[in-house]
Amino acid sequence: MAGLSTSVRIRLSIMMFLQFFVWGAWFVTLGTYLGEGLHFKGAAIGDAYSTLPWGAIVAPFFVGMIADRFFPAQIVLGICHLLGAVLLYLVSGVTDPRVFFWMLIAYAVCYNPTLPLVNAISFHQMTSPQKQFPAVRVFGTLGWIVAGLIVGSMGIEATAVPLKIAAGCSVLMGLFSFVLPHTPPKSLGRKVTVRDVLGLDALALLKEPSFAVFVIGSLLICIPLGFYYAFTNPFLNERGIANAAGIMTMGQMSEVFFMLVMPFFFVRLGVKKMLLFGMLAWVVRYVLLAFGNPTNLIALYYGAILLHGICYDFFFVTGQIYVDNTAPKTIQASAQGFIGVITYGVGMMIGYTVAGRVVQGFKESMPAEQGTDPWKAIWLTPAVMAAVVLLLFALFFREKPASAAQQPTEPPAAPEPAA
Repeated sequence: MAGLSTSVRIRLSIMMFLQFFVWGAWFVTLGTYLGEGLHFKGAAIGDAYSTLPWGAIVAPFFVGMIADRFFPAQIVLGICHLLGAVLLYLVSGVTDPRVFFWMLIAYAVCYNPTLPLVNAISFHQMTSPQKQFPAVRVFGTLGWIVAGLIVGSMGIEATAVPLKIAAGCSVLMGLFSFVLPHTPPKSLGRKVTVRDVLGLDALALLKEPSFAVFVIGSLLICIPLGFYYAFTNPFLNERGIANAAGIMTMGQMSEVFFMLVMPFFFVRLGVKKMLLFGMLAWVVRYVLLAFGNPTNLIALYYGAILLHGICYDFFFVTGQIYVDNTAPKTIQASAQGFIGVITYGVGMMIGYTVAGRVVQGFKESMPAEQGTDPWKAIWLTPAVMAAVVLLLFALFFREKPASAAQQPTEPPAAPEPAA
């Protein structure tokens, strides 16, 4: 890997591994712990998951207004992880839903800024990020997978132990950050406004109907997504599936595979069809979860998990490419930041909140002790939501012919893996 020394490459790879091990260790199984371990209701579980999207909304302010202007990125990264470790350990002992929510909000404010920081540290060391970054970034996905396999194999999904494991790894990551390559503040001495931080310059792109449809579609499709991320692990555990967290790592393995083959599909499908296939995959995923069972139709559960590569890569990564091709060079960064706030922030926050209340509503109206099973109705709800967004997007989104010519030969690296 020319231009990137072996020492730097190894340190960056370890950084990515630890960064996403921390997240993967607790995020997937949180719903199971809250539901089975603490007996939280669906709404409280959804609210707990909505804390990270709140953090995604706050993170641009923190990074853009503070980290980018005053402090080296690796120092900020270390401090954020050490503070996060303390908060995550404290969270593991909380049993009150309201306290849990606010403690996790505090943790999200510490963790979310570290996502752009690890990217910034990597990019600063690279001479050709497009070629060099994926080989480093893949260790993040490996960290998520290893965390899931460890937690699943230990049989601790309904306990607070995953939170403590994540806290311990966060301490390790915080200390390791101080030996990462120096990355000076990129906006030192330059005035940065709220408009810059939130990417509001990208609002001018909304005058173009197709881009406006893309933004609205991205926001709406994130609402049904919250069901999968927050409630798949509790669902699988409730169905008696052993090592559910480990099995769910097949989704990240699928993500890596489809990232590699995306250039092949781009050439043949184009942006619109890629986005539509991504949305369709979400519909199919929820239908598979609704009609599968842990005995003779368990393969449907596996299929739903393996669809993660298409669900995530074909929509989110394709969306990043679409924004990159559509926005003028002068506001590309603003446009990507704006879409990030819309999807990972506002969209997912609404999605988790809605999912929690839908799950609680069906569980209370169709209690298991009466011999009813609410999960089919639960999973068909986001399936219908995603299908409506798919239909509207197919009708109103128009892909410019020029975008096909602008498509890159290899996709950009995704900012983070979804659960």
